[in-house]
Amino acid sequence: MSAMTDKIMKRVRGKGRGWAFTPKDFIDFGTRGSVDMALSRLAQADMIRRVGRGLYDYPRLHDKIGVLSPNADSLARAVAGKSGNKIGPAGADAVNRLGLSTQVPAKASYATDGPSRVKNIAGRTLSLKHARAPLLDKASTQANSVLQAIAHLGKDGIDGDTIRQLADRLNQHDMKALIKARQQMTGWMGDVVLKINEARHG
Repeated sequence: MSAMTDKIMKRVRGKGRGWAFTPKDFIDFGTRGSVDMALSRLAQADMIRRVGRGLYDYPRLHDKIGVLSPNADSLARAVAGKSGNKIGPAGADAVNRLGLSTQVPAKASYATDGPSRVKNIAGRTLSLKHARAPLLDKASTQANSVLQAIAHLGKDGIDGDTIRQLADRLNQHDMKALIKARQQMTGWMGDVVLKINEARHG
């Protein structure tokens, strides 16, 4: 194996099994052509797995089942990253992750600032939906989940109890990120963020 493949595998192992990635994740190592060639060699050697065009993962292993399907969240991030888009939990999924609903979406669904599309990769169906709320760069998945949940529930779907539940799920760093991003939101969403902040200090 070359120095390039060694460097790539060191980063891959550092991320851990289940990580999905694209050549862009290693572009700091050299030219795109040399990265592509190294990834191709690693895939041929079964050290990584090619799951789609320009998409790879470091597969998780199960004692009895063997190689597992790619992690949906990691795969979605890689798909979005490939096209240069941001990504976060979509509305219904965000509501479920935050414990506001027990309904689990039938398929993995994600909010993106890119176009809505459905991708079938490695036996998984990923639904990418154009976000109705901004996706924040310098904020946690939790903060982005709250923002997408607010958009999904709608102006009339958020009561005092929902405000308190959302307040309980945010730490100080998340709250600061949401307040700072109010200018990117529609007016009523910005008002909900203020109410959540008041509930945290109430």
